[in-house]
Amino acid sequence: MEASLILYGACDMIRFSNVGMTYHARNLRKTVLHDASFVIQRGESIGVCGANGAGKSTLLRLFAGVEYPTSGRITRRMSVSWPIGYSSAFQSSLTGADNARFIARIYRRPAAPLLAYVEDFAQLGAYLHQPVRTYSSGMQARLAFAISLAIRFDCYLVDEVTAVGDERFRQRSQEALASRGREGTLIMVSHAPETLRAYCQRGAVLANNRLSFYDTIDEALAVHAWNQRRSA
Repeated sequence: MEASLILYGACDMIRFSNVGMTYHARNLRKTVLHDASFVIQRGESIGVCGANGAGKSTLLRLFAGVEYPTSGRITRRMSVSWPIGYSSAFQSSLTGADNARFIARIYRRPAAPLLAYVEDFAQLGAYLHQPVRTYSSGMQARLAFAISLAIRFDCYLVDEVTAVGDERFRQRSQEALASRGREGTLIMVSHAPETLRAYCQRGAVLANNRLSFYDTIDEALAVHAWNQRRSA
């Protein structure tokens, strides 16, 4: 049985006000987003479509506050997760359990219930107390997914991470993620239409530096497919 989790505070929306995002490098200037203004309400589930290199992962980093826009303003009145399943921030010399405790301290959560949830969900056995550098990629994915779900947020960000581990673990992960989506807000990036349809009601398409929203995920997928055919 899953350990009890602690709810994290809550308001109602994320607002982008005239947000622009441009990268500058040697001989390169790339605009990802231009003058974007929109509101994400609590309880929405939105799937974001876009071609490779369109800036979908950058968009998620803007939602999360990992990157700041070059213009405009982003207002968050709900708590926002890091991308679900993200494992690059693990300290490889620490054990999985120590990484979980460290994240608990960062987010000011009691370590014991968070670690109990991770132990139950990831099912790494004795490896939970071994250095992360000894883990296989699948074990790291299990740990990352478990820690990502162990802290309750108002809004969850998902970047192409819904199929890790064996069939039983994938099923459990998908059920847990669907539950988080029903309880809060979900913003998902994926190239798989069936994945977006499974989790998302509304859709958005990122193309030509602009993010356009649609009432249904199927409409967004159709627009994205048309864009892909036109650029082929």
